[in-house]
Amino acid sequence: MSIFVFGINHQTAPLAVREQVAFAAEQLPAILHTVAATPGVEEAVVLSTCNRTEFYTAGLPHSERPLVDWLVQHKTFERALIDRHFYHYGEQQAVRHTLRVACGLDSRVVGEPQILGQIKDAYHTAVASGTTGKQLNKLMQYTFAVAKKVRTGTAIGATPVSVAYAAVRLARQVHGELNTRRALLIGAGDTIELVAQHLRGQHIAELVFANRTLERAQKLAVTLGGRAIPLTQMPAALAAADIVITATAARLPVVTRAMLEAAIKARRFNPMFVVDLAVPRDVEASASELADVYLYTVDDLDQVIAENLDLRQVAARQAETIVDVHAREFMEWVQSLDGNETIVAYRRQIDAIAQDLVGKAERRLAGGEDPHQVLAGLARALTNKLIHHPTAKIREAASEGRLEFIDHARELLAITRDLPPA
Repeated sequence: MSIFVFGINHQTAPLAVREQVAFAAEQLPAILHTVAATPGVEEAVVLSTCNRTEFYTAGLPHSERPLVDWLVQHKTFERALIDRHFYHYGEQQAVRHTLRVACGLDSRVVGEPQILGQIKDAYHTAVASGTTGKQLNKLMQYTFAVAKKVRTGTAIGATPVSVAYAAVRLARQVHGELNTRRALLIGAGDTIELVAQHLRGQHIAELVFANRTLERAQKLAVTLGGRAIPLTQMPAALAAADIVITATAARLPVVTRAMLEAAIKARRFNPMFVVDLAVPRDVEASASELADVYLYTVDDLDQVIAENLDLRQVAARQAETIVDVHAREFMEWVQSLDGNETIVAYRRQIDAIAQDLVGKAERRLAGGEDPHQVLAGLARALTNKLIHHPTAKIREAASEGRLEFIDHARELLAITRDLPPA
């Protein structure tokens, strides 16, 4: 069995490419089944966030080509774009990458905690879809334990540098103090909840939560303060918002240029600060052309995030060491698993040979043959069966001059190297 990772992230592709291969949560069960049905793949987990889409697989040794073919077929994605933007890892490098992702070491924001929850959600979806097995179950459980160890054993999460924090930090740079400002938050997931917490920390004057499912927005409003509105009321609410931050799972923009244009007119061209944290994007891209709309996407937050990253670099180096040690440890388990499977298969094969020969011997005894001759025949037949294939392979190796193979065979068969007679 081999472990394999194939994916794309914020380091290898811009937002315009990443959003073409972003999957909504409701799409994942069907996607998991088709991925698990590709040649060589026996287990699959699919992770899709605003910064990455990754396929974690286990199965027979294979290259990335089956997954490339699948992506071309299911997303009509150009093969040249895949070759340019996607990466692939196998075995220990795949394990190491998985651990780094879960620990936040591969994130846009080093050490950000949300990614671990996203991987857990992806894994639970795969378990519910029946696309995981012994390898990925073990890898994911091991990954969660290592991530917890990094989180508690280093200072990697000590300073706030999430995209939610960066969005609020940028809002302060644009507006100054936020205690007289009103914010409209579109969506009701973890990112929006974290944004609301940071805004509350800056004493925002008003919070309005807009979401397709009103109950979820109401829950956030009760927990964090503010009020909730259905998404249908969002266009009208834009005019009152100084700050708009959106992070939904919609496949098409929920905030159009026309909506923002109307809002700006109603505000008498008082500027609006808009941050789109969604992939695919929630805000129509052409809205950035409006003079009084300051629109930022997740890819625009790097500079804000960089200011706090230096504080995490020492912790990140410690975390990398932990990840390297545990990646090797996991691969030792995988290799021992391969050995155990080989032993079980070999025992099964020998048992089948023995049962076949014993059955033949029993039939000879039932036919009245001499028991001594039957037992002698059984011993000879068993010996011949067991040594036939090893003998043939040793002769083949000797004829080809593969002395190392013969030495391994001696070690495996516990053959002492006797000197020829003098």
